[in-house]
Amino acid sequence: MELWILASLIAASLQTVRFMLQKILSSGQLSTAGATFARFCYSAPLFWIAVAGYFWINDLAPPQLSMAFWGYAAIGGLSQIFATVCVVALFRARNFAVGITFKKTEVIQAVCVGILVLGEGVSLLGLVAILIGLIGVLLLSDQPFGGATGLSRFASRVTGLGILSGFLFAISAVFYRGATLEVGFENAILRASVTLLLVITMQMAVMTIWLYLREPGQLRAVWNARKTAIWVGLTSLGGSLGWFTAFTLQNAAYVKAVGQIELILSLAASVLFFREKITGRELGGLAFLVVSIVILVLRA
Repeated sequence: MELWILASLIAASLQTVRFMLQKILSSGQLSTAGATFARFCYSAPLFWIAVAGYFWINDLAPPQLSMAFWGYAAIGGLSQIFATVCVVALFRARNFAVGITFKKTEVIQAVCVGILVLGEGVSLLGLVAILIGLIGVLLLSDQPFGGATGLSRFASRVTGLGILSGFLFAISAVFYRGATLEVGFENAILRASVTLLLVITMQMAVMTIWLYLREPGQLRAVWNARKTAIWVGLTSLGGSLGWFTAFTLQNAAYVKAVGQIELILSLAASVLFFREKITGRELGGLAFLVVSIVILVLRA
């Protein structure tokens, strides 16, 4: 198995656990922004120790980073913050598995962003997979309440949050890949580690300032929730390192396509852990998206 595929599978598995924990935190202990901040504040300090220790033990000099790197990293980091906020807010509106599935429109959108930003396109078969995935998203967009019909079924806050989160995650994935390509190390994991370290440090700083100014009580709340929140940070760190490693080796759209194994894991979590019910229509939407994943993986 190629390293980028293994890294993507590990990342998706850890990300599923992290979203489960964030759903728990956002349901009572923390606000949407507080649950988002938890993933950064409990991962950045530990990762600084790990990366600095690796550089010291191996007597490595810090890499020279270009302005392009900082641009890619900053845009990717800010996009990921807003995307995570959208997903946590989405969990409040609909069940866990469907929330994750809406987020997974990032695979479809990452193709378009990749073409525009890095010039990395997909084949005709890849386009077919995108259209199949779009059918799945439309099925999942059908709302079971309010008596809405026609196009009004898709003009909902839930759909908007899901599509927006997917778009922002697509931007972050492509820009993270761009950032890793600017780091001057041959070792893929080391390039990924340097990029991830600087990105989560920026994200922690931005979120700290935001919470201090807008929700100061959440800073203490995140500390009080540390028994759960620290696991959010650790699973986030492991998952992010997996994603970043894969981004150094492969097109972001293909990486995210493999990562959609998360759909199956989130469905299992929704039914077994949160005791939520999945409708037949939602299962149909998931099935279309799984077919889309398989085609994209085989194409890669």
